[in-house]
Amino acid sequence: MAVKLDKVDVVVVGMGWAGGIISAELAKAGKKVVGLERGENAEQEDFTDVKDDLRYTNRFELMQNLKHETVTSRNTIDDTALPVRTRDEMMAGTDVGGGSVHWAGATYRWWPYDFEIYSQTVDRYGKDKIPDGMTIQDWGITYDEMEPYYDQFEKTAGISGEPDPLGAHRSSDYPTPPLKETLPIRMFTEATKDLGYHPFRVAAGNLSERYENPDGEVLNPCQYCSYCTYFGCDFGAKSDAVVTVIPTAQKTGNFELRANAYVRRVLYEGDKATGVMFVDTRTGEEFEQPADLVVLSAFTFTNNRLLLLSEIGEPYNPDTRKGIIGKNFTGQFNNVFLGARGFFDDKKFNLYAGAGALGATMSDFAADNFDHTDLDFIHGGAIEYRQYGDTAIANNVVPSGTPNWGAEFKEKSVYYTYRSLPLWYTSATMSWWHNYLDLDPTYKDDFGDPLIRVTNKFTDQDRNIAKFGIEKCKEIMEEMGADIVDVDEVPEEFDHIYHGGHYAGGVIMGDNPEVSAVNNYMQMWDMDNLFVVGGSAFPQFGGHHPTPTIGALAYRAADGIKQYLDDPGPLAQTKQTNTV
Repeated sequence: MAVKLDKVDVVVVGMGWAGGIISAELAKAGKKVVGLERGENAEQEDFTDVKDDLRYTNRFELMQNLKHETVTSRNTIDDTALPVRTRDEMMAGTDVGGGSVHWAGATYRWWPYDFEIYSQTVDRYGKDKIPDGMTIQDWGITYDEMEPYYDQFEKTAGISGEPDPLGAHRSSDYPTPPLKETLPIRMFTEATKDLGYHPFRVAAGNLSERYENPDGEVLNPCQYCSYCTYFGCDFGAKSDAVVTVIPTAQKTGNFELRANAYVRRVLYEGDKATGVMFVDTRTGEEFEQPADLVVLSAFTFTNNRLLLLSEIGEPYNPDTRKGIIGKNFTGQFNNVFLGARGFFDDKKFNLYAGAGALGATMSDFAADNFDHTDLDFIHGGAIEYRQYGDTAIANNVVPSGTPNWGAEFKEKSVYYTYRSLPLWYTSATMSWWHNYLDLDPTYKDDFGDPLIRVTNKFTDQDRNIAKFGIEKCKEIMEEMGADIVDVDEVPEEFDHIYHGGHYAGGVIMGDNPEVSAVNNYMQMWDMDNLFVVGGSAFPQFGGHHPTPTIGALAYRAADGIKQYLDDPGPLAQTKQTNTV
């Protein structure tokens, strides 16, 4: 029998960027909020002097323990899905702060094209440009409506950057200047300018200077220590929920954080959520947390799984192509972040200094910034050079064709230690009718609940866009003066490697309940006091990293939740959406 706790205004499931933002905004507004996190508590002090490459980069300590709960994976609906068992194959953040703690910090706004992709593609190229089976749709919100929320996220996080010369309008500059320029960044910038492109510095959640955000939280300047991606920052120099929005929520006195709280169900009566049921993973004790409003702000897999387990919304059926929950699974997998690596004989670089988003990029081949009339794909991506900083293990890159052991390998490994640079293309991922999420009929978690099952297959769109990006990276690397240029191979099929943590879809947004699960405030059409926030709302995946868009949508959702608590009811009118 579950212990019933005192009722609160709002219960928030998942304490990453999305859950932290919503908790802070509602607590500041005087609402009583409980935040539930399945992992351990985490504070900045937990990462002091922890520069352990083996522990974090190779053994993925900050990622979800897949022994207790994982995903199952297959390519087609006729295959049998099998569990993904190792964390280098499926990286999902856990503990308070979620993925914000170990993210690299790259901060890109998505394009006006992303939010109106169906309409703008048809307007420019005609309906025939969209392949049969591609299920892209407009988001039910425009860039102009998103812009203030992007701005709010950037100011909360203290983002360091410079505006994109080709970018959409901004209401203000980034709050802090870009990070330092290194020799490879200068080389990339000069080469791309010589080729007629428009380079700029990657906007970074690794701060260039001390910054106090509008809520009074202080972030420190980056030390370029290289222990950034996959690590928590002990300097408090990386924007994350642990040093920004969660402390802001706690200072109000209106917010209670409960870690080790594994939510198993959303509770409801009729078409109203009444709270959630969770288990204390330390004791096994069950609790019911009643609330006037429920927010699911967990990872994509968890948001989808909780709705399916709770039987909220109509599950997507690929046979009939009806239903919503689980539809349009997308992300950035092993067909993304492909490009070219250059090896230099006459230059040496200090690659042991770095930060997660220290780098340069260009948007000439992003979104619809270039003519796709004669191309065999839609959308695009950013070309990036990133100086993460080489840590101690597994950084002995050698040119292709080098033996992987012996005297020649040792010689070239030492020689090229300071002489190689990578470029890659972060290509967009479109949605398809055959890529979706549902509950696995066979495999279960520790509590006997079905695991989430991923069905995901590559298409010609995925392969063609990757090949295009690789060729552009090769062109730039040659202009940078590399003596040897190796290019990546495009995989023919999705090989069940969920590397990078960028998974989205399944609880998609729009302006019509027939083709979406939530409106543009992240409010469920089927249950108006249930909001589902995060990458799960993306109808398709843009050609940039997702974090700022998740943050902006969370601020948008917080506005909607405040409106709802003052005047309960639907927040958006139903109208016809543009969709395939």
